[in-house]
Parts: sequence; C-alpha cells; structure tokens
Amino acid sequence: MLQEYKKILVAVDGSDEAELAFQKAVSVTKRNNGELLLAHVIDTRAFQTVTSFDGVLADQATQLAKQTLSDYQEFAKKNGVEKVSFVLEYGSPKVVLAKELPKSANVDLIMLGATGLNAVERLLVGSVSEYVIRNAPCDVLIVRTDLDNKQPS
Repeated sequence: MLQEYKKILVAVDGSDEAELAFQKAVSVTKRNNGELLLAHVIDTRAFQTVTSFDGVLADQATQLAKQTLSDYQEFAKKNGVEKVSFVLEYGSPKVVLAKELPKSANVDLIMLGATGLNAVERLLVGSVSEYVIRNAPCDVLIVRTDLDNKQPS
C-alpha cells in the first residue's frame, strides 16, 4: 500500500525557497488527491522593536500576506488542486507551523523551503525548518530543488 497524504501544509513567506516548496506541494497534493493548506505566519516579534508602533506596519503586512495567499490559492486551483485553502496566523512561525496548525488542521505532511541561514544565524536565531522537523507530529519535507529536482541557479 502506498503512503498517501491527505492534508498537506505548505508555508509561504515570499522567499524563493518557499516558492519551490509551494510548487512541489501543488504537485504532491495533486498526486495524492489531497487537500492543500497554504500558511503564512506574521512574526509579531518583528513589530515589538518599533517604538512608535501604530498598527500601520502590521496592517500592511497583513494585506500583502492575504494577497499573496490568494494568488497562491488561485494558482493551485488552476493547476489541478481541487481543495486548497489558506490561513494567515500571527505569532512565532516555529510554533504555529510545528505544533498549532498540524494539530488544528489535521495535517499529515508539512512542506517547507530550505532556509538560507548560515551556521552563525542558525545559532543566534534558530531555523524554522529545524524546529519544525524536531517538533512536528507528522512528516516534514524540506524542499531544496525545483520540480525537476535540480538546484535553482
């Protein structure tokens, strides 16, 4: 019996790595006749350092994220994914992607783009992908290549 993934979560943040993960997630979802859940997490810690925070930055980030998610949803539907939805969350991307969404949405596969952080940055900040790998209750696939399994140039 082949492994089938019914609910696939892909994190999108506008990066090239997330784009690769999204492209592969569309392909995997179609092959499995599954449901695709697009997720973007706005890291609220990024706004805590703004002393005169008036909500404008958060509003702009929210509007941009909603438009991006909507565009991704439309692309997935046009490319044969019948069940595709998206969620916009606020908080720590690590925790939301590794623990909260997999549990609340009954996810059985998480797909993430490989991080561009170097060793020092990972030591200081920590990698979202690394955290998700260690803490997710389901399978996690880190995407490093394009649809032809080639490294992007």
